[in-house]
Amino acid sequence: MAQSGLHLQKVFGDAFRQLDSANRRFRLKPADIEVRFYPYAGLHHTIRVRAGRVYVRLSDVFQGAPPEVIRALAFLLVARLLSRKAPANHERVYRAYAFSPQVLRASDIARQKRGRKIISSAQGKVYDLERIFARFNRRYFESEIAKPVLTWSQRRARSILGHHDAAHDTITISKALDSRDVPEWFVEYILFHEMLHIKHPARMINGRRRYHTPAFRSEEQRFPRYEASQEWLDRVVRKEHEVRARAA
Repeated sequence: MAQSGLHLQKVFGDAFRQLDSANRRFRLKPADIEVRFYPYAGLHHTIRVRAGRVYVRLSDVFQGAPPEVIRALAFLLVARLLSRKAPANHERVYRAYAFSPQVLRASDIARQKRGRKIISSAQGKVYDLERIFARFNRRYFESEIAKPVLTWSQRRARSILGHHDAAHDTITISKALDSRDVPEWFVEYILFHEMLHIKHPARMINGRRRYHTPAFRSEEQRFPRYEASQEWLDRVVRKEHEVRARAA
């Protein structure tokens, strides 16, 4: 193993020793820990245990990260594996680096190059997303929202009804909503919500990336049937399917 790999091995070994000092969960030797950088499609890290060995894969976006950031990440991953709360200082160090503009940009580029986005069609069996988008863009956004790729999902997802993917400039709406059993105004609300994500990009607030800022929530309530849409989520989708449906 290269020297850089040995250093990573040592950092994760230190995290295990401090977070599992009694060796109650794992009895590890340095050679039992394998740490590698992996070309994930975005900012993603994993830690797994198999046959008494620990396998760690870190996003290669972090290959140039300072030692203190790698150490913080090691403690966060090991704490997650042990179902323990990570030390707050490590959380702060990691987030300050991970959510810096240069790292977010590198992560987006990785997603664009490596990620796979499945596109079907904006024209569903019942509803046409492009028609709704054009109408709402004129009515609520003064036609200033550049039209992204609009598509119905491949599956009838009910846990996430809509999603805006900035890296691929795509809005995906769950195929479960393309039904005569779903009122058009509810489909409009979900698409309106995703359009707001374009107008109000995620912001860093107190060290965390916030997708639903106060400005976002305030404008969301301009939707004419906002209260009815929330009731539909609460009383119909969540109750009937026993999941927490949401617009992402």
